[in-house]
Amino acid sequence: MSNGKVIFVDDEEHLRLAAKQALELAELDVSCFANGEQVMDLLSRNFTGVLITDVRMPGKDGMDLLKAALEIDAQLPVVLVTGHGDVQLAVEAMRLGAYDFIEKPFASNHLIDVARRAIDKRRLTLENRQLRSAVAGRDRLEARLIGRAEVMVELRRKIRAIAQTDTDILIIGKTGTGKEVAARALHAISPREEKPFVAINCGALPEGLIESELFGHEAGAFPGATRSRYGKFEHAQGGTVFLDEIESMSMELQVKLLRVIQDRTISRLGSNEMIDLDVRFLAASKADLEKEAEEGRFREDLLYRLNVITLRMPTLDQRREDIPRLFTHLVNQACARYRREMPEIPSTILATVANRNWPGNVRELRNAADRFALELGLADGIGTEPAAKGSLSDRIADYEKNLIAAELSVNNGRLKETYENLGLSRKSLYEKMQKHGLSRESFGSKDK
Repeated sequence: MSNGKVIFVDDEEHLRLAAKQALELAELDVSCFANGEQVMDLLSRNFTGVLITDVRMPGKDGMDLLKAALEIDAQLPVVLVTGHGDVQLAVEAMRLGAYDFIEKPFASNHLIDVARRAIDKRRLTLENRQLRSAVAGRDRLEARLIGRAEVMVELRRKIRAIAQTDTDILIIGKTGTGKEVAARALHAISPREEKPFVAINCGALPEGLIESELFGHEAGAFPGATRSRYGKFEHAQGGTVFLDEIESMSMELQVKLLRVIQDRTISRLGSNEMIDLDVRFLAASKADLEKEAEEGRFREDLLYRLNVITLRMPTLDQRREDIPRLFTHLVNQACARYRREMPEIPSTILATVANRNWPGNVRELRNAADRFALELGLADGIGTEPAAKGSLSDRIADYEKNLIAAELSVNNGRLKETYENLGLSRKSLYEKMQKHGLSRESFGSKDK
């Protein structure tokens, strides 16, 4: 049996009471109103039910209400209740986008049937929207945070899980691991995506101007302040504030930031007026903030406010199997940027890249990709140290794994080309892939 929300609007009280009784007996959640002005605040793109309204009413009539509802959501089901002389209006309403119309006098069963069908249609509409949004969000997230390594799959899973919330988040990672990329990806698949994303490098703001930059100021607040100016926090209203290198923020400013995060209000320099702030805070640090707090360089209470949820960005060393695919992607980006033809990348190059140490992580790998796209080699003495450590057998195993991964990447996961190029039998390739935990699906193909 269908359950859902019904908003019923009619200026005649006896019709409202009759409709309410019939719909409630059918186990439908119904709210009745005498005029259209009362219902507008209840309608939104997330409204889960149907609006049923009489056509002829004083003030905002049914046609006005129909148009206003469809401006909020063109797929919102609106049913009009019409009289015998309103056939032309009913036709016009259907042309404008009404879901259906009911002619007076109507039987209770007919009202219930139309309401249930409209609710079912609305449920399907919202489910399809959610599915499309999830697929689009998944595509956008994987396009920004590339990688099939388990640590990257888990990172994307966490971001998807928290993107729809307003929880403040701390992002921890070494230099070049993509902390801002993760922050922008999180913003892009959140309900705030159409609002500003304001990135603030706390280590780059001049000490004397940092408060004015963040909070804004009124005219005359300090010498040179000739006019009022709103700060970066206000500029981010409705969106996301990304505080990079937050560990470099002075203790004095940390106190003020803590108050902003707690109260979600700010006041400009030179003003006592409090301004409500609707933002989500994402903070990033390459330092261990718990250790910084223990040693008195970072406020413990601010840390607790920020790390309700913590995302940890993996280093390239922790996702080495992703390096060939990531390098190929970065070369492709570089070629588009420099208007160059995409060069063929031999598997030996990809294996070399995968077996090198990249202390600067993705940022350093991007530099190598740029050089390769410009035919300047991989790197200029940077990242050229072999990454493998341990015994000879361990190093050989690492090299073999990376070489197979590189060949699979070049061949988009196709096995035939891979084992032929490596001079292996099909059986040997399968055994080595199983030994190293490699699967062809991770390299973009399900072909055999």
